[in-house]
Amino acid sequence: MSGNSLQGSELVIPRDYNAATYFIDRHVKEGRSGKVAFIDGAGSTTYRELSTLVDKAANLLQSLGMRREDRVAQIMLDTVAFPAVFWGGIKSGVIPVALNTLLTTEQYAYVLADCRAKVLFISSALVPMVAPILNDLESLEKVIIVGGDEDELSFETLMKGQKDSFEVAKTCSDEVAFWLYSSGSTGMP
Repeated sequence: MSGNSLQGSELVIPRDYNAATYFIDRHVKEGRSGKVAFIDGAGSTTYRELSTLVDKAANLLQSLGMRREDRVAQIMLDTVAFPAVFWGGIKSGVIPVALNTLLTTEQYAYVLADCRAKVLFISSALVPMVAPILNDLESLEKVIIVGGDEDELSFETLMKGQKDSFEVAKTCSDEVAFWLYSSGSTGMP
């Protein structure tokens, strides 16, 4: 990223742009490494720590065979794993699809089929909501459990083997960064 600039009162974003460099990496470069970036039930995470987690998650996504513009679904509780996967996806050019944790099994089936996610990251407490539909999703190749037992497909185990740095994907400012589905209050999301 060559940097953003202000012209008049308008922010000008360069053509070559990856949102993760602005929302994560720049805080480290601008001297906020030790400042708190995220707080969850386990404690505080600094910008430096979050940046490292994002890079490790980007490497994890690549190791899972995810390529630019593939979708990765997230049904995750509010832990630091959520921004790590979300921003790691964006940094690697993968498109995160963040899903509401209060949807029904039927709504998850619809959204996961519609977005054609290859990988699903899901908090262990939420697995029972999607377990009945997982075998019916044609595009889904892997399910990664966050915060459960540390087995070979747990987020925590997979993150341990990833490098601490990642070369940001060369994305453009007009590319899709992430997908969000509406609440579905009047129909399917």
